[in-house]
Amino acid sequence: IGSESEVREILGEVLSTQVNKVIDHIDRHCRTWIERSPFVAMTTMDRSGRLDVSPKGDPPGFVKVVDEKSLAIPDRPGNRRADGFLNILETSRIGLMFVVPKRREVLRVNGSAQIVRDPGLLETMTVNDRAPVIATLVRVEEAFFHCGKAMIRSGMWEPESWGDIEGLSTYAEAVMDHAQPSRSLSELERIFARNETDRLY
Repeated sequence: IGSESEVREILGEVLSTQVNKVIDHIDRHCRTWIERSPFVAMTTMDRSGRLDVSPKGDPPGFVKVVDEKSLAIPDRPGNRRADGFLNILETSRIGLMFVVPKRREVLRVNGSAQIVRDPGLLETMTVNDRAPVIATLVRVEEAFFHCGKAMIRSGMWEPESWGDIEGLSTYAEAVMDHAQPSRSLSELERIFARNETDRLY
């Protein structure tokens, strides 16, 4: 398949509601969803077209609705790769997908972004007495709700349908094989365990 016409021949024409539902701002429906969401997937792109998707999670409402055209996402202690930030510096493009537990739908937001250090804004995102040192400020260009079929098919909120996790590698085991660090596996396990308790904020 190499053309839009071929795609449309197979999938059919897009319904007008799926085109018209896209708005260019954060309205009351989007605001309420964002304020209830504890998790967002953040997609950025560099100049060469390489993509990065980074998970962001915090207590519900951690992404601040600054106004109807602006969102702010706090940065918390992480792996220091800064993939998303470096991409934003190159292209400023960003895509977000907000998830609310127990709801099948998701909210998608697309736009441009910049990295900011405004003390007043950062202070509003304090958790456990620690404000983030930087944040991603998103300029909203598109916002729309995506139906729940993917969540329904995945059984995301239905524990009885979840697969077995027995035999899955631990994070430390995967890093040990992929990065081949000088530390032992047991050292990595201890470091990562501390990260999950002592380096959240």
